[in-house]
Amino acid sequence: MTDTSMLILIAGPYRSGTDGDPEAMAANLAYLEAAAWPVFAAGHLPVIGEWIALPVLHAAGAGPTDPLADRVLYPTAERLLARCDAVLRLPGDSTGADQDVATARRRGLPVYYDIAEIPVLTRQEHP
Repeated sequence: MTDTSMLILIAGPYRSGTDGDPEAMAANLAYLEAAAWPVFAAGHLPVIGEWIALPVLHAAGAGPTDPLADRVLYPTAERLLARCDAVLRLPGDSTGADQDVATARRRGLPVYYDIAEIPVLTRQEHP
């Protein structure tokens, strides 16, 4: 249990293993998003880097397979981690998620590998 709500970055595969297939990337994003409710229900605020990076790419006229993507996706996660309190690392091969974990560890942030490890907020006004 904790008495402080955390901003938790959900990290896992997005482009990894997709060969640029939009349906496979959408499935990976849905996989990441499936963890958002349990994080929120525990009293915390979930965030996924792609929620921010994909609109930025779109505004630049690019997509996740464009060469610009590496200059947006990875820095977005890096900037988010400067404000996050923890990382939830979901299973699956992902260079970006592995970088997120390394960055979190360097910054002394907790890294959780299972939603059940995340402390539940003791004072919640809403479930």
